[in-house]
Amino acid sequence: MVFASLIFLCLFLPLNILLYYSYNNATYRNYVLILFSLFFYAWGEPIWVLLLIFSALVDYLNALFIEHYRGTKYAKWGVVSSLIVNLGVLISFKYSGFLYENLNYYLGLSLTVPKIALPIGISFYTFQTISYTIDVYRGEVKAQTSFPKFLMFVSLYHQLVAGPIVRYVHIMNDIEQRKEKLEEIFWGLHRFLIGLFKKVAIANVAAVWVAQYLDGNFSELSVAEAWFGILMFSIQIYFDFSGYSDMAIGLGKMFGFHYLENFNYPYISRSATEFWRRWHISLGTFFRDYVYIPLGGNKQYPYRNLLIVWALTGLWHGASWNFIFWGIYFGVLILIEKLFLMAWLQKLPRFFEHFYLLFVVVIGWALFYFTDSSRLFSFLDILFLQTNQPFWNYQLGLLLKENLFWLLGTFVLCMPIYRTLHYRYMSQLEKNKPWLFGAAMLFQFILLFICITLLVGKTYNPFIYYRF
Repeated sequence: MVFASLIFLCLFLPLNILLYYSYNNATYRNYVLILFSLFFYAWGEPIWVLLLIFSALVDYLNALFIEHYRGTKYAKWGVVSSLIVNLGVLISFKYSGFLYENLNYYLGLSLTVPKIALPIGISFYTFQTISYTIDVYRGEVKAQTSFPKFLMFVSLYHQLVAGPIVRYVHIMNDIEQRKEKLEEIFWGLHRFLIGLFKKVAIANVAAVWVAQYLDGNFSELSVAEAWFGILMFSIQIYFDFSGYSDMAIGLGKMFGFHYLENFNYPYISRSATEFWRRWHISLGTFFRDYVYIPLGGNKQYPYRNLLIVWALTGLWHGASWNFIFWGIYFGVLILIEKLFLMAWLQKLPRFFEHFYLLFVVVIGWALFYFTDSSRLFSFLDILFLQTNQPFWNYQLGLLLKENLFWLLGTFVLCMPIYRTLHYRYMSQLEKNKPWLFGAAMLFQFILLFICITLLVGKTYNPFIYYRF
């Protein structure tokens, strides 16, 4: 099941809210969330619910083991167990085929490549449980003694299948004693609808053009169409993933949970370093806290550590060489920025810094999109005028003219204009102007109406990050 579907919007979510708030008892509400979350996850492939519960049980027991043996040499074996089991499961399901293919190719073997379906969200919830076990070992949190509460943390459908990566330390107070407020439910719904609009009215529209220009026959593609196609993918992946994060954060608020922000207008950045402080923040902080700093951080071999983290970041996104190259590409960019490029760029007008960032990110998305290296190089040849393709054609000009307002609106929404307006709205609301609530409710109704209208009769495109 997905958020941007009629069955979720018209049946699952209303029923979940109704049952959740029908009885004011914390234990009852926890079990309602667990049951709805497991049902949500099982909607596509029920068997993988068992893997989710197994993963939760393993780290629930590991944390209790660490707590019991805290201060002794045995405590670290809880962390070792967590890493072996979780990474073993992740590698088996996500990377085994990739490993076998490369062994066959580079060593001339004839191993049978396993065909294993990838459980949705496995990269997210394995990282969540690993971080929990390590935090218990570090003494940052106490081990959760209630398995239902821990299972609720792992399985919460708001963020289960596509993030953000929610760490136990950030919501442990909500798990133990959350206080649902009518105002937070209202603003949670507001945030959810903003994310839904991003997905349905922007990401899904851009996806049509992405498929048209990036998945077709390159011999018929003009240079301008190639640039337009990859720009649309840049739009699609941002509004797809940030829209999902908005919906997850909004749903959390509706049930008393407070998830951290996962995006902060990354396309306004002026460097790759800044971009990755604003994009998929939960993943960046995970690798910083659990890989980069333990390797030595900035104190010991910082450049080596940086490249390792970025190779792993790329690999996390998928079992394909293009993702590894994509990660290393950004690792090298950030390394060059730290060495000299940022000092040079900062001497130029800000426009050039923004242009530099957008250029390198768009090229990075080309590396990210094409898993077939031959298609990637053919596409890059078109982008950089290394072929005999025409520069422009009539059809693209007509498309741009017909969709001018959508394109302008989309580019405007990449900038923090809405956030500025929202802050001004809240400041006015604090000045006792209750009619603004009515305006917000009308805005929500309009967004919901637009989204449902766009979803009716349409073939749904799953979230891009579901496959990670």
